[in-house]
Amino acid sequence: MNPIEQRIADSFQKQGLMTTLGAELVLVREGEVHIAVPYSKHLSQQQGFIHAGAVTSIVDSACGYAGLTKAPEGCEVVTAEFKINLLRPAIGDRFVAIGKVQNAGKMLTVCTGEVHAFTGETSKVVALMQATIVNVKV
Repeated sequence: MNPIEQRIADSFQKQGLMTTLGAELVLVREGEVHIAVPYSKHLSQQQGFIHAGAVTSIVDSACGYAGLTKAPEGCEVVTAEFKINLLRPAIGDRFVAIGKVQNAGKMLTVCTGEVHAFTGETSKVVALMQATIVNVKV
């Protein structure tokens, strides 16, 4: 693992929510992070598809970690705000959130994210996010 991948993997392992969701870090590169979660009845809402809270959580984390790949040493990141569009019910066997940095400044990083619902090899985008990530000195 390169230093950026190691930094993200170490942080991801500390996240209790990602563990609770059964989420997995599947891709890390500068400015982009992918997080996957399998379908689980424990993450569903009353109609059986994945709850918007679970969808939002994985894409928020993907955007945050994408931002962290661009953050200076000695900084962590937190989300300052986000906007999410839930495009359709999150129906599938596996869900992959993709966070990408669009602009990284000294203090603020703007990211976009999307969540793909996979059934076999077929996928549909179920959510889109725009997030503002803040660098915080630790």
